[in-house]
Amino acid sequence: MNENDPGYTILKNKRDVTRFQILVDIAAHQPAIRQQEIAAGLGVTPQAISDYVRELTDEGMLKAPGRGRYEVTREGVEWILHHAEVLESYARHIRNDVIKQVSVWTAIAAENLTIGDSVGVYMKNGLLYASKQPQSANGMVVSDTPKGEDAGVSGLEGIITHRESTVFVCKVPRVERGGSRKVRLDALKEVINRVTVVACVGLEAWVSLKKIDRVPDLYFGSREGAVEAALHGIPCAIVIVDEFFTDFLKQLEQADLTYEIHDLVSS
Repeated sequence: MNENDPGYTILKNKRDVTRFQILVDIAAHQPAIRQQEIAAGLGVTPQAISDYVRELTDEGMLKAPGRGRYEVTREGVEWILHHAEVLESYARHIRNDVIKQVSVWTAIAAENLTIGDSVGVYMKNGLLYASKQPQSANGMVVSDTPKGEDAGVSGLEGIITHRESTVFVCKVPRVERGGSRKVRLDALKEVINRVTVVACVGLEAWVSLKKIDRVPDLYFGSREGAVEAALHGIPCAIVIVDEFFTDFLKQLEQADLTYEIHDLVSS
């Protein structure tokens, strides 16, 4: 998504989406709705909802006539309507401009396929495959395709199921704090043996991997690559210098990915 997309203003970050959801939830159930109920519905902590409610009240979009009672003000209603229109416009953009362009999907032929064959499309190791076995998403082959080649699939219906992967984030120190010489290599090797794709950020991370005889799969653009791998369900680890560590965790949270932290700095 870029700044020219109709939905950019509301979908650009989780904060705006959460504010929108809170206002809509309160508008639908006002005035008697508890913050715990809102938190449970949105899957966030009650403390986070409390902070958002206080912020929205300060901005004049909510008012609290009594304890545990909230109402959306006229300003709040106008804010909801504006962003609802933006979302509706964005949905039209997706239906009319995006989906129509993806009328033919590309998948790897899992077997020899003939034009007109009904096929199921599924994800394996981060790649799309098409076979004659029905799946949760199914379509029709547009041309004869030998096994292993790229097949065009039209009329795709259903949802391509896949499970996102957890990212193993391995923190190593900068050279001023010891660099690769301060990395617990046995712990690093244990993590690396659990994954398929290994990314690294910083020469300290690269040297640490070299010491366990592992060449990283990703070095340039490794943060984005690790996110993409995890979104496609590929088990991955990223070895990252501590100064980039916190920002990368935020990147994972923005992508709604789970992660597991491994501090590899030896004492």
